[in-house]
Amino acid sequence: MTSPKKIAIGTRGSDLALWQSRWVAGELARIDPSLAVETVIIKTTGDKILDSPLSKIGDKGLFTKEIEHALLDGSIDLAVHSLKDVPTKIAEGLTIGAISEREDVRDVFISHPKRHYPTLNSVPQNGSIATGSLRRKCQLLSHRPDLRIIDIRGNLKTRRTKLEESSWDGMMLAKAGVTRLGWTDLISEVISPAVILPAVGQGALAIEIRKSDERLASIVAKLDHAATRQATTGERALLRFLEGGCQIPIGTYGRIEAGEFLLDAMVGSLDGKRTVRGSIRGAAEVSEKLGTMLARELLSKGADKILDEIRMQEAG
Repeated sequence: MTSPKKIAIGTRGSDLALWQSRWVAGELARIDPSLAVETVIIKTTGDKILDSPLSKIGDKGLFTKEIEHALLDGSIDLAVHSLKDVPTKIAEGLTIGAISEREDVRDVFISHPKRHYPTLNSVPQNGSIATGSLRRKCQLLSHRPDLRIIDIRGNLKTRRTKLEESSWDGMMLAKAGVTRLGWTDLISEVISPAVILPAVGQGALAIEIRKSDERLASIVAKLDHAATRQATTGERALLRFLEGGCQIPIGTYGRIEAGEFLLDAMVGSLDGKRTVRGSIRGAAEVSEKLGTMLARELLSKGADKILDEIRMQEAG
């Protein structure tokens, strides 16, 4: 256990993860300048296995499990995760102490630097787009059935290098990560959620702590952004009810507008030929209930059959 004024932050080692942990460290120091914050880099399963699609290696805590173990054994005091990587069921003894104000939730299209396509739709017929996300693959193929989807793994720097060295036409990434790394000049087009709905929790950071750590809970609570927590709580409730994850093409976009919670969601087949979409709105205070209600609606409209087929394919 670290000393009262010392806080050890557990994080993955990618440039983006380190940016995120440094941002949290800076915010904590601003809240209490007497805090001594250190960063502990922890390699997760998702970081170690880079030669297989995420959908093939399972998704229960791929990027969080090892960090949570360090939290539970006292090696670190808090963990910083991309909220989209955090399973909807938190490990026993842990809690999300804060959810940061969300960055832009949208995905972006990045053209191959030698091709300079201004938009996704300007990519030629049968063009190739790289993504490691089944959610993006499904919605890309629903929007452009002609596209050839290339599976890509690795951190953002690795993906950028792979694109530059490839013959692909472009790739898809989350705008939040691209912005945080200062790469906005690479963005060819920001994609509307009407075309590609983002991942659950995309753009927000989760600060995870031990439930028993009341002192730290009172500190990190100051980093919690109420509207983001309400919006992502609704998204995560939908995902929890659908029992989805990296291996299921599920997209959502929750937001708070004038005190009201709005949620759009989709479930699609792996080839993008079938998608089930829905929307719901209501009081922000009951976003979790509304997320579950929309999940039920999607299942009743045919998402249950799509999910069953995908799970059978994965099991086979």
